[in-house]
Amino acid sequence: MKILIASDHAGFELKKKIRDFFNKNKIIYEDLGTFGEDKEDDYPDYAFKVAERVAKEKNSRGVLICGSGTGMVIAANKVVGIRAALAYDSYSAKMAAQDNNVNVLCLRGRFFAPENAKKIISTWIKTSFSNEIRHKRRIKKISDYEKNHSVSR
Repeated sequence: MKILIASDHAGFELKKKIRDFFNKNKIIYEDLGTFGEDKEDDYPDYAFKVAERVAKEKNSRGVLICGSGTGMVIAANKVVGIRAALAYDSYSAKMAAQDNNVNVLCLRGRFFAPENAKKIISTWIKTSFSNEIRHKRRIKKISDYEKNHSVSR
């Protein structure tokens, strides 16, 4: 499995620490940006970049970081086939993987301890989807909705 990681300017410092964690633990990843703290970097650009790749590449997952994590999760979930979740602790990361088969994990970059982020990511990576019928049924409903509905304004 390959992790595709990206952040906006507000998540850049945490992303650097996560990359160090990935390197230390021999986790395969690709950094899709940003590569600095330019306040003109917009989170949707990076969310779409990661989410589109995860949707196309079977053996990949994504990690996205912005100031609160909220912008990234909203933008990533606009890409068909993406189930992104915002996690603040190991429990939410575990449930996201186990029950929702989340393929993009979003984190907040501000006021968030790097050690906490590392624990969350480790939990998410190590947790497999349960494959329980009820969870598969619910995910299929989301996929079916994505295929059959488009909203125009």
